[in-house]
Amino acid sequence: MRPLPTLLTLALAAAFGGFTASAINAHLDNRAQASTGALLPATAALPASVAGQPVPSLAPMLERVMPAVVSVNTKQVVRVRNPFFDDPFFRRLFPQVPQERINESLGSGVIIDAARGYVLTNHHVIENADDVQVTLADGRTVKAEFLGSDRDTDIALIRIPAEKLTALPLGDSDQLRTGDFVVAIGNPFGFSQTVTSGIVSAVGRSGIRGLGYQNFIQTDASINPGNSGGALVNLAGQLVGINTASFNPQGSMAGNIGLGLAIPSNLARDVVEQLITKGVVVRGTLGVETQNLSPQIAQGLGLAEARGALVTRVLAGSAAAAAGLRAGDVVTAINGQRVDNAHALHNFEGLQPVGRVVELDVRRDGKPLQLKATLKEQPRAVTGDTLDPRLSGATFVDLPESARQSGLNGVLVSEVARGSRAAQSGLAGGDIVLAASSGEFVDLASWRASFSPRPPQLVLSIVRGNTQGQLVMR
Repeated sequence: MRPLPTLLTLALAAAFGGFTASAINAHLDNRAQASTGALLPATAALPASVAGQPVPSLAPMLERVMPAVVSVNTKQVVRVRNPFFDDPFFRRLFPQVPQERINESLGSGVIIDAARGYVLTNHHVIENADDVQVTLADGRTVKAEFLGSDRDTDIALIRIPAEKLTALPLGDSDQLRTGDFVVAIGNPFGFSQTVTSGIVSAVGRSGIRGLGYQNFIQTDASINPGNSGGALVNLAGQLVGINTASFNPQGSMAGNIGLGLAIPSNLARDVVEQLITKGVVVRGTLGVETQNLSPQIAQGLGLAEARGALVTRVLAGSAAAAAGLRAGDVVTAINGQRVDNAHALHNFEGLQPVGRVVELDVRRDGKPLQLKATLKEQPRAVTGDTLDPRLSGATFVDLPESARQSGLNGVLVSEVARGSRAAQSGLAGGDIVLAASSGEFVDLASWRASFSPRPPQLVLSIVRGNTQGQLVMR
């Protein structure tokens, strides 16, 4: 076994919910002590108008918008592992020592449907929560019902049984341009109904390690711990994004440096529609394996630059096979969107629904070619007995996209039945299969295809926790 390489530290908003009340109180106490002293002279109020024109203010828009932004408080019961309490003698001596603790975290949410009580937030805000409470802008606190979530886009939908709610209309995030003014609303560090403003720094931001499928709005409006799931609105008071993360190489608690990320409202709308109608998000896929181009490969294929996704394998029965895509083709654009590398193509696929028709710009033998493909459904889970009897009892799913963005390829073992053949060989739920003697694979679809034909000996290279090793499946 050897330790895995450490991943790049990313100031995810997932860490935003876990700050403690004691830390906040300490900060508040310090400020309270510093506030004593001589009274300062009052400053003059701003004039109501200048040269006959009203002074610009966001207040009228915010009065309409802020009641739709809520605080989301979650609780999770965590069992405390204490080896002394494996002994009944110690349990009798110290019965008052707690063996469980409650982790609390705080995030934000946005009411998007007042009649049905739908609240949009981040998946990481409510992940693994045993209890979710929503506090409205008017001070009411209600228990929320979980409706569904999608880890790979970090979107979750909950419902609250409350009346007289205010909903925020969803805007068209595709209309956003770099330089547009936006406002972020949420509960940073527990300070409810906090507003920060800025501009759109970039749109379509991707390639950030450790996050899921990416098409982020980047903004310099301050996004801090507790802002997760809050609203990014335009000056018309429309929801254009869900605040999800800030980037800081020094860690999430190092402070805001003006690199905030929000999930576009159009993407959130698509995810919510699937959660409401299906309960899960089903994605479309081309059914190809690709790799990046090196300058040498690009030159050999007659390309002027090493840009695009080189198709190395087309899965049988896939959308790509039906469209006529071949191994050796280079995909340079999809639906007019430039494809620079294999990751960009994979990220585009992950944001598309089943049945969507996409146009591929391809270079084949150095010549341009256009193909149309209708995306098919990605497999959501594969049972081991359908692959190989030696894997009976195991269920495999795709890796979370955040793990894939961090540089891992393979499949995740979601569960292993107790006493099954896979369990007897040592396979366990939570293992990540990086490689196998069955053949090369990068995801669930190619993992399934790699077992045709079945290998005489089945050896898996796995990651468990922070160690990597091999298992011989018998």
